[in-house]
Amino acid sequence: MSTLLEMRSITKTFPGVKALDRVDLKVREGEIHAICGENGAGKSTLMKVLSGVYPVGSYEGEIVYDGKPAEFRGISDSEERGIIIIHQELALVPQLSIAENIFLGNERSSRGVIDWRETNQKTEELLAKVGLLEAPTTKVDSIGVGKQQLVEIAKALSKNVRLLILDEPTAALQENDSRKLLELMLELKAQGVTCIMISHKLGEVRHVADTVTVIRDGMTVSTLDAAKGLSEDVIVHDMVGRDMTQRFPEHDRQPGEMLMEVENWNVWHPEHADRKVIRNASFNVRAGEVVGIAGLMGSGRTELAMSIFGRSYGRNISGTVKLNGRPVDVSSVYKAIMMGISYVTEDRKSLGLVLDETIRFNTTIANLEGVSSAGMLNRNEETKVAEEYREALGIRTPSVFQKTVNLSGGNQQKVVLAKWLFTAPEVLILDEPTRGIDVGAKYEIYTIINDLAARGKGVVMISSEMPELLGMCDRIYVMNEGALVGELTAAEASQERIMSLIVNEQEELSYGTR
Repeated sequence: MSTLLEMRSITKTFPGVKALDRVDLKVREGEIHAICGENGAGKSTLMKVLSGVYPVGSYEGEIVYDGKPAEFRGISDSEERGIIIIHQELALVPQLSIAENIFLGNERSSRGVIDWRETNQKTEELLAKVGLLEAPTTKVDSIGVGKQQLVEIAKALSKNVRLLILDEPTAALQENDSRKLLELMLELKAQGVTCIMISHKLGEVRHVADTVTVIRDGMTVSTLDAAKGLSEDVIVHDMVGRDMTQRFPEHDRQPGEMLMEVENWNVWHPEHADRKVIRNASFNVRAGEVVGIAGLMGSGRTELAMSIFGRSYGRNISGTVKLNGRPVDVSSVYKAIMMGISYVTEDRKSLGLVLDETIRFNTTIANLEGVSSAGMLNRNEETKVAEEYREALGIRTPSVFQKTVNLSGGNQQKVVLAKWLFTAPEVLILDEPTRGIDVGAKYEIYTIINDLAARGKGVVMISSEMPELLGMCDRIYVMNEGALVGELTAAEASQERIMSLIVNEQEELSYGTR
């Protein structure tokens, strides 16, 4: 295969940080080329240089595309050459239809009037190519994230894409949707579309990639050819600069007394009064124990967690929460925090952090009383606390005055953890705590979880990654259709048993045997 893209000695510097340091990348036409690296390694920055988000003149080095020097002054320049980037945070307008989103800024019109017949017809053709059966007039906010990802790809195809860049395309998808997306990438490859894929999911990388380039600390470390075999251990070693013989830190837990009990918890949908989201859920957590909640996307795991945490979700909530054997009032977020319950959201960018504020601000925002005296905020104490958590959690940043938006995903997640650890919780609920972060940062977060358990705290861990639950949890509850349908000890649990509980429950619901 001939070379379609070559990036030579790309260097990109932000104030106080060299994000890219003479990075080289060569992509062959018609291949799927994966880029792997830890959070903060420079992967997304490199793709923003390529796509014109960071225009020519803001970086050093040279881009050669299709045999000719390329100097992109913006995204429109790169798109004219057939380079389309799909960011991890999808750029769709929820209130608009699929057709309106696909042709937004590229409308099918005549004399300034949109031709809706042509728009919808072209949309149907594009949706057929990506295997999406939705009507063109369907509103984007009514379809799931997996389908929204397909809409983004259809939008790229409408622009005659030649090189498609996907930044963490399966990070927010459940296993079935991820598999469909990977198969679509292989189909696009067969049609001659070249793909660059940024991903932390090494199993998926091995499944679809022809070539893997590993970036570490802003520099190219290695380029691996799938034809010669791709070893996850080799990729991980190149990503983190060391061997990782274990993906999960060792632990020897001895759970103590009952810490938290949730009994007969029921939650109704906040907008649809006839829809019950959580049904008679009961579970418990002991001191020094990590308890997992497994289930498919949409099973109600997040809704359960948010409703317990100050009734952040739902209406007509009933049931009892006990701490140390006594019922407690968790009817507001403030009361839940005061009772010793904290919740790390799955959506750190929208709900977990104020991205335009500093690390210091975000670390202390949930417990301002802890850095105040007589109602006055003590800035020096606030800085001291933020510095202590920066060091304790290994947040990689030159200063706690750095804006959180400038941190990598893994370091942002550590700031979210710092925020809630500063509230001194007895029970910490973690919702997808390692979503979208690399294996090295995952290991560090697992270590933090183990440290919490070792100090007698209770941890509830919601995760879509079954290996993560199996590697970290003492017990696992299985959730389906808003109900807890099974409980497994660490010794009993396996991916097969978890899925069996889900499938059996779905069959019972379908055939009305319950």
